[in-house]
Amino acid sequence: MSDALHYISATDALQKFHSRELSPVDLMQAVIEQSEIWEPHINAFSHTFFEQAMDEARAAEARYAKGEPMGVLDGLPLGMKDEVEVKGQPVTEGSLLYEHRMGEKDAVLVARLREAGAIFHARTTCPEFCTLFNTQSRLFGVTRNPWNTDVTPGGSSGGSAAALAAGTATLATGSDIGGSIRFPASQCGLVGFKPPYGRVPETLEPFNLESYCANGPMARTVADTALMQNVMSGSHPEDAASTLPKIEIPLSFEGDLKGKRIAFTMDFDYLDIDDDIVRNTQDAVERLRSLGAEVVEVNLNFPDGIEQAYNAHMDPFFCASIAGKLEEHGDQMCDYNVKLMKDAMARLNNKNAFYEGAIVESKMYAKFGRLMTEFDALVCPTVMTNKLTAGFNPALEDHVVNGKVQEFDLRMSTCHIFNMMGRCPSISVPSGIGDNGVPTGLHIISKAFDDIAVFRIAAAMEKTWSEPFIPPPV
Repeated sequence: MSDALHYISATDALQKFHSRELSPVDLMQAVIEQSEIWEPHINAFSHTFFEQAMDEARAAEARYAKGEPMGVLDGLPLGMKDEVEVKGQPVTEGSLLYEHRMGEKDAVLVARLREAGAIFHARTTCPEFCTLFNTQSRLFGVTRNPWNTDVTPGGSSGGSAAALAAGTATLATGSDIGGSIRFPASQCGLVGFKPPYGRVPETLEPFNLESYCANGPMARTVADTALMQNVMSGSHPEDAASTLPKIEIPLSFEGDLKGKRIAFTMDFDYLDIDDDIVRNTQDAVERLRSLGAEVVEVNLNFPDGIEQAYNAHMDPFFCASIAGKLEEHGDQMCDYNVKLMKDAMARLNNKNAFYEGAIVESKMYAKFGRLMTEFDALVCPTVMTNKLTAGFNPALEDHVVNGKVQEFDLRMSTCHIFNMMGRCPSISVPSGIGDNGVPTGLHIISKAFDDIAVFRIAAAMEKTWSEPFIPPPV
């Protein structure tokens, strides 16, 4: 990583905390100072708690002095997405409707991160109700990408991504129901992991029963992402879905990728894609080959109607969760959510849509599952364009990829495909820099619940980076 203290990796910082070469106080101060430089330009934080964070950093420093750290994340500054509940902190979901709502308890993942010693120094911005691939709301305004402030850092975990890229957080949380971890990770030169359904417990009803949805870690390195995921994962008695055995993802992997077979698709034979992302993805594939992997281009022959099937699954969920809000508080809601809600309600006129979509989903995994009997993983671009503007408003503008208007916003990325196959772990790692100075990502996916397979390939890919993915100074 960069020599700048605010860009130190979590694993390096922890090592230095233990050896007393670095104090959590010094790291927190560096991160806060970096925030004071960057926040006026990127708007990644909805709320900050710097004085409290400094007090907690001093307490962590004292624990290390005694050789008694609280846990494996003790003293690390962590940006918490302004969606998950934290006791005593605002939880707004980027909406005027929840501007004054305070957390009454810690969500499970929050409790686990707190018990491991992470310090929640800031809440990170998200679009209202986390519904966009960019991050802007009436409540907090526009969040921008540190690499190019005209461009979005992605959404809905855009504040988390922007903070990590700017060095104003060491770790950050994200949530992902259609790409909201991996899209921002790709946009900002980061690592973002969508765990398989059931790996990280969720006790916010009814999201714990939604197989498309996952909470996961975001960081600047693969090891930091694994470190955080190991803390967050594991079953919980209040979540019926979190019955998977806890696994420990290694923080490092020996050797190269010799003997590994990796499938590759550029566009799933139907998605539009920008030329610079094609170039960077092809380069990433050659890097995997240089590591000894056999990479084979494949045609998955997925059925038609993927986006229609996604919407058929999500529309009833989305409408039920927001219908009351629209009727009573539509004047306070962002216009994009009013539009999204009305579009979803119109699609609900098809009474057979959910059943027809379920058939599409079943066929998708049948084909992917068979493919994974021959390969260790699949790779593809994470996003199809990195040029979405920071203030983009789908109520007023069309989604465009490579000069073509897109029928569905989902076609901005490949992420939603693997939310539909929610038991498949998927991770995004940087693949290069686009023509506009904004990073691009490589999406790595494996068969159901094979988390370690995607981390192994991500870690190998990381070794090919000639320099860290850090934006130019503001």
